[in-house]
Amino acid sequence: MTLVRNHTDITSLPGAIVVGTDGSCITNPGPTGWAYVGDDGSSASGGFVQGTNNIGELTAVLEALRDFADRPLVIQADSAYTIGCTTTWAAGWARNGWKNSKKEVVANVEIVRAIYALMQARRDSGTPVHFQKVKAHLADVSVWPLNVAADELAGLASARAARGDVASRRSPAVG
Repeated sequence: MTLVRNHTDITSLPGAIVVGTDGSCITNPGPTGWAYVGDDGSSASGGFVQGTNNIGELTAVLEALRDFADRPLVIQADSAYTIGCTTTWAAGWARNGWKNSKKEVVANVEIVRAIYALMQARRDSGTPVHFQKVKAHLADVSVWPLNVAADELAGLASARAARGDVASRRSPAVG
């Protein structure tokens, strides 16, 4: 569910922020990193010793929603899976007891449920959010600079996770 159709509707609101999100996995599955980078200079990243790229992508969105719960938000993501889970499929899965069309438990259900709860809270409070699909792995940082920066941070976080360091890092402190 997106609460607005156009990201310019949000970016014109006081306190609005645009964040690029990304996940990274050294081997899939394997050491996993997640990150977001905001247009206000904020960033966050962390990792898991064992995970998947989808877990990293979803966690980046989850953390951005948590850290900017009271601010209008545009989330840029290069993962169609993550955007689909967050904006389209979760409502149906919730109605179906978090089962997919094959009657199996939804993949990454705990993260998806947490995102869904935050999206519902945003809807109820009237705090807008918009998801914007961006192209992944661009060499030209001028096209989607927040996503490129998030990709770099997520890669560093997955490398740290491979060494057992899964601590989250936030700069500057948010939330």
